[in-house]
Amino acid sequence: PLFYIYDSYHTPAAQWAQYLSPSGAHTVRGTEFDAVFLSLLVERDQLRGLVRAGGFDGFYTYFGTDGFSYGSSTQHWPSLARSAEEHGLLFAPSVGPGYDDSRLRPWNRRNYRDRQGGGYYSAMWTQALGVRAAYVGVTSWNEWGEGSQIEPAVPKQVDHQFGYADYAPHEPDHYLQLTRNFSLAFRQGLAEVPPGTEEL
Repeated sequence: PLFYIYDSYHTPAAQWAQYLSPSGAHTVRGTEFDAVFLSLLVERDQLRGLVRAGGFDGFYTYFGTDGFSYGSSTQHWPSLARSAEEHGLLFAPSVGPGYDDSRLRPWNRRNYRDRQGGGYYSAMWTQALGVRAAYVGVTSWNEWGEGSQIEPAVPKQVDHQFGYADYAPHEPDHYLQLTRNFSLAFRQGLAEVPPGTEEL
């Protein structure tokens, strides 16, 4: 099994090590409960202070807003990938189609990311393919409140002030098609999607 552990930094590394380090007092390593455990990495110092010290197998970035945190900033992915490889860890960046939580958090406008008709999603996927990540996570399937969903969408007007975004002029499954094509490239070990296949 593979576990993405959210907000893992709220628990001290020494406590994680009790379970995830082979020498921990309550280690799961080598038992029926052993698995692949990935820590959320928000800040760079968590790579050493939490991920390695806590005995995690690797780390993921979760946030689909490029620049929201150190980990979610695609400019840092190459160095994070190198560090992961140097220390025998798995790196699992997370990609997102865009971000808009203005209805829930009107004060959070700085983290808004326009979808660009799929361009934003494609750019994040391209960065993830470029660092040869162990896994790639998608944030999210159906987090409509944060405008990061990739599930099929059709126009929906809730009231005279608010309507859910759809993917027009693209088809309702536009982001599933993009996910399929980038996932295939990922599985084949490609550093990018072959030209002309992004929109198939």
